[in-house]
Amino acid sequence: MNVLLVAIDTLRADHLSCYGWNRLTSPHLDAFAAGGTVFLDMVSPHIPTHPGYTTMFSGHDAMSHQVISHGGNVEPATGVKMIAEILGEQGYFTGAADNLGRWFERGFQDYRRYSWVSNGTEPQRKAEAVNDVALPLLQDAANQDKPFFLFLHYWDPHTPYLPPPPFSRMFFEGDEKAPADRSMDEVFAFAPFEKYFRAWLPGVTSREFVAAQYDAEIAYNDAVLAHVFCRLRELNLEGETLVIVTSDHGETMDEHGCFFDHHGLYDANVCVPLILRCPGKIPAGQRLRGQVATFDIAPTILDYLGLGDLIAENAMIGTSLRPLAERGSQKGNYDALYVAECSWMRKHGIRTNDWKYIEALEPDFHGLPPVELYDLNEKPVKETTNLVDARPDVVADLKGVLEDWITRRPAQTGRPNPIMEQGITMRSVG
Repeated sequence: MNVLLVAIDTLRADHLSCYGWNRLTSPHLDAFAAGGTVFLDMVSPHIPTHPGYTTMFSGHDAMSHQVISHGGNVEPATGVKMIAEILGEQGYFTGAADNLGRWFERGFQDYRRYSWVSNGTEPQRKAEAVNDVALPLLQDAANQDKPFFLFLHYWDPHTPYLPPPPFSRMFFEGDEKAPADRSMDEVFAFAPFEKYFRAWLPGVTSREFVAAQYDAEIAYNDAVLAHVFCRLRELNLEGETLVIVTSDHGETMDEHGCFFDHHGLYDANVCVPLILRCPGKIPAGQRLRGQVATFDIAPTILDYLGLGDLIAENAMIGTSLRPLAERGSQKGNYDALYVAECSWMRKHGIRTNDWKYIEALEPDFHGLPPVELYDLNEKPVKETTNLVDARPDVVADLKGVLEDWITRRPAQTGRPNPIMEQGITMRSVG
């Protein structure tokens, strides 16, 4: 069996139409997902990009691999292998269409970089730039006399949201610079991002327009990704290739005062899509509830490839999703997950199927409370009513779970708690 891991950077699950979003953002992913299994409660426990992909590639959590922030100097701990390294050692051809570099390049025999034309304000064709190298890579992988593992990394929903036409007007028909619309005033007043936002969105007054551009980026990426799915079929590889579609983290729009960025441990950021598909091997049409995590992806790959013994051999904390998919289980793998961020601000917490508990480890740069508790059974989940004072019983329980985790995991790994050892990466951008 081959593996094709597709990551759409900065993609929140609840903005895909196949996850119930009310805009038709992802028709090709809808059709793709209908032929596979969709996990509705996929959590990326360590955000943003660098800890997110390190967790995905390694099957380890941040307590083990030690990468907790984006752009820092810390690399994965000694002995922590990336999935491309593991599969390369097993005789797989490993290739990537990616531009992260650093340790994310480890183990790839054919690592193809890309770039796109950008001046910061004009439309960007990011996904097409990826396909310019990804489609030839897929062809070369098909020509190998060995199975392959490919990683394709798309960036379109990442800021700045500058989708090309006709997608750029797909979800917004008004005047984004209407003088009477003052909804962007609060966004431009956020000093750490003010220069960046003003350079990217000169003259824009409508907050709704910016959110619509995010959805337009998804729609554009979806249309371009269809070429990959079509090529896989043309090469007669569809039935023998495990395709995984996911993301490293999500994105806040204008919720929580965290404007158009990926900081904050809210579900907009930590809940990402996960679709598994391989006709004849993975059940079609399933939508499974229950918490799973991005560190389950590497063990899942190894399990489907018949290499399950390597999960324990590499001390992965993750658990294969194959049993859940085969049983159609709605229970997930985890009752509670430790979540953390350390790039713009240091926070950690616990997410269960019912609750989100967040502790700030330094003053929040949005002025948000130092402790937050949200009921995830609220429909739709908005995480806007802080229940810390109303539910001290739940606070005490989840605080105990958090303290147990941050005590137990360093003892298990023999490594320090990285969020207590490493500082944030930056305070502002632009």
